[in-house]
Amino acid sequence: MARKYLIETFGCQMNVHDSERMAGLLEQAGYEATADAVDADVVVINTCSVRERAEEKLYTRLGELRQMAAEQGHNPIVAVAGCVAQQEGQAILKRSPGVADVIVGTQALRRLPMLVEQAAAARHPVVNLDPYDDVTFPLGVTRRSDRVKAYVTIIEGCNEFCSFCVVPYTRGNERMRPKADILAEVRELADTGHREVQLLGQIVNHYTAPDDPSCDFSGLLEAVDAVDGIERIRFASPHPRHVTPRFLETMGRLPKVCRHLHLPVQSGSTRVLTAMRRRYTRDSYLELVARIRRTLTDVALSTDMIVGFPGETRDDFEETLTLTAAVGYHSMFSFKYSPRPNTLAEQRFADDVPEEEKTRRIVALQALQRDIQSVLNARLVGQTVDVLVDAASRRHTTELSGRTSTNVVVNLPGPAAWIGDTVRVRIERAGPHSVWGRAAGS
Repeated sequence: MARKYLIETFGCQMNVHDSERMAGLLEQAGYEATADAVDADVVVINTCSVRERAEEKLYTRLGELRQMAAEQGHNPIVAVAGCVAQQEGQAILKRSPGVADVIVGTQALRRLPMLVEQAAAARHPVVNLDPYDDVTFPLGVTRRSDRVKAYVTIIEGCNEFCSFCVVPYTRGNERMRPKADILAEVRELADTGHREVQLLGQIVNHYTAPDDPSCDFSGLLEAVDAVDGIERIRFASPHPRHVTPRFLETMGRLPKVCRHLHLPVQSGSTRVLTAMRRRYTRDSYLELVARIRRTLTDVALSTDMIVGFPGETRDDFEETLTLTAAVGYHSMFSFKYSPRPNTLAEQRFADDVPEEEKTRRIVALQALQRDIQSVLNARLVGQTVDVLVDAASRRHTTELSGRTSTNVVVNLPGPAAWIGDTVRVRIERAGPHSVWGRAAGS
């Protein structure tokens, strides 16, 4: 019987894609997927260290696996991957002795099958946290979890060193993937029926092709747009200070590039932005938003926001609220600040905003954002929009789900055969997080 593996994923889109890559590598090594740790010969925990209590989630899960081994006599090889693995390293073995067998860093994922075999043969833990500059990946190995949409990494790591962010310390310095590799992967995705690609990187709009120095991110968008079979192109995340007139012109000109731009701001206060090392001000960000809307009149903006950063006053937070209202984001990821290991903020600033005040602020911000989204989504009622149907609805078995070019979630009744198709949908009702409609003419 084939050996089996289970991958449990926490965190961002890049982690989801890393798990797809590790799944492909394990299957190439002869493993089969399972959904239950009790059946698995290898359990991979792909961790994220960006958010609060990320480390505690890992240690809780390791404790559960230890208990499973004690109660059921099943003791799989346990591999810890991702940012917490890179951050904690050997400390994981000391804090949870006898559970983790492999600690694999963010730049060593391609070595996972080899490390698993080494740990099994040696009967002691194997650790590989080494940095590797090579960001190529074998074509066709990735096990895609979605048959309509697919992730394509274009950049690994980050050089920005925002004071709150752990990414440069866990994923390393910025390394660009060759344009030829990216386009080969996009063509393969088109050939396998994928209709949407999402280009991934910490700062995607800082891309310059190492194999073609004349190709910047705009040039890469042009090249991906030219691939037959791909209908939609998304990307995450650009940095505001790298948004250029050429980039906006290119985005507006290319028909396959979705009319959605994720533009992380993090705070509405210039004073806080300076402490965060974001290298723009409130005013320059708002000027950029105005320039974007002049160039891309139909664009939907989304953002990331942190509340309770060290030293954030109530006046600073009020500026976050007024900026949110002024921009009118279609969606937002919002977080309470928590110190991340090795970051400048953790080393230099006291975490001095009380937890209850952080909670009050994020509740107020999320309430405002929910009201904004309700108003924006309500404007779609009565309109007919193009929806790329990508899945069955998670709530209603007779419905499907998809997204508009502006990234609005649309639910609609229809047959499963529509998954992967672009359907014209007339919107009949709206809520803060999604809208509902019927196929035009039905």
